[in-house]
Amino acid sequence: MDRNYSQDLLIAIERADRAGANAVIQAWAAGRDFRQVVPELLAPVLETFGKVWATGHGGVSLATGYVASKIAEDVLTRLLQEAKDSGSVLPVKGPVVLGNVEDDFHPLGRKMVAAFLRADGWDVRDLGVDVSAAEFVDTAEASGAKVIGASAMMYTTAKNVAKIRQEIDRRGLTGKLQLAVGGAVFKLRPELVADFGGDGTAASAVEASTLFETLRQRALTLDSPAGGLHP
Repeated sequence: MDRNYSQDLLIAIERADRAGANAVIQAWAAGRDFRQVVPELLAPVLETFGKVWATGHGGVSLATGYVASKIAEDVLTRLLQEAKDSGSVLPVKGPVVLGNVEDDFHPLGRKMVAAFLRADGWDVRDLGVDVSAAEFVDTAEASGAKVIGASAMMYTTAKNVAKIRQEIDRRGLTGKLQLAVGGAVFKLRPELVADFGGDGTAASAVEASTLFETLRQRALTLDSPAGGLHP
């Protein structure tokens, strides 16, 4: 009988068994291209785990969420090392800023997004949890980032996305600095993306890189003379 690697990996994550999870990943990767571990194994399992986390069911603790993010980082570290050993040149897509909005302390989704963005060549400036609107925009301006990624799990904290939008607009950066949003509340109520001033969202962490590239290109277009934002 074929082994159900996805189920085994999910069980290991739910048990906060980092070593066990990495053993499952290693077994799955035997005879395969390790680069496929993210789209074919890790991302779907973390997506399932994230749904359990968001609903608060299954006894998922903060410690378990932390271990899940570390497992994603372990895979990223190996991918980067293998690319380095093979002499591959990773794509460089520029800086982006990530963080949980003010009063939000749920890091799992953000950490997964950060891991997948780094694996795809982005220079991620991860500000952590409970980040003020000013800190988001200050970091974007200082780093030259064209996209801010703001994470919020619940409606009460998602409202603080609007503060980031207000800060972007106040500084005259409308369009030139794009605002991506993510988190459980935006999956449940996608209309909140626009309501709170977001420029876009992704259905999963795996799709974040595509979203960020779309928003970056939009920002570059709007920031050009042809974009109409300069006299």
